[in-house]
Amino acid sequence: MSDAVDAIVGQWATERPDLKDDLWPVEVLDRIQRINRIAERRLKAFAAERDLEAGEVDILLTLRRSGPPYAMAAGALVPAAMVTSGAISNRIDRMEAKGLVERVREGPDRRTVHIRLTGRSLELTEALMADHLRHYGELLAPLDPSTRTTVAAALRTLLEAAGDTGSPP
Repeated sequence: MSDAVDAIVGQWATERPDLKDDLWPVEVLDRIQRINRIAERRLKAFAAERDLEAGEVDILLTLRRSGPPYAMAAGALVPAAMVTSGAISNRIDRMEAKGLVERVREGPDRRTVHIRLTGRSLELTEALMADHLRHYGELLAPLDPSTRTTVAAALRTLLEAAGDTGSPP
């Protein structure tokens, strides 16, 4: 069996036989990019089924995994979401309008703003995470446990080598 990346590599090997032995990065990175696109499309559909956007799911789960009181400084959500601070502000505005999060001002001058899950969204995230794990599990189901472990370790090695070693918020 072959996939779209095999076709791409085959075309390049035909067009540039001198590069045939150097095409291995395409075989790895193009597959990572393609599976990421598939995962993103599925996450968008998963979120839409729950009247959410994918970015909202990300924020809800990030706040939930932060532990009680399920709140974080707005700026701390930026690296977790890998978007700009303006995009986070817009996302938080939409989520606040839906009753999913609330802004809580803290400190003596009240300039520090934390984003906190509401009671409603805390309940929502309990089911959401279980469903999210099942959803991702379906995508990875063709891999046996040993292969999943090997793939995860290999991808960790690549992320570490690329400098992506920071702890998530």
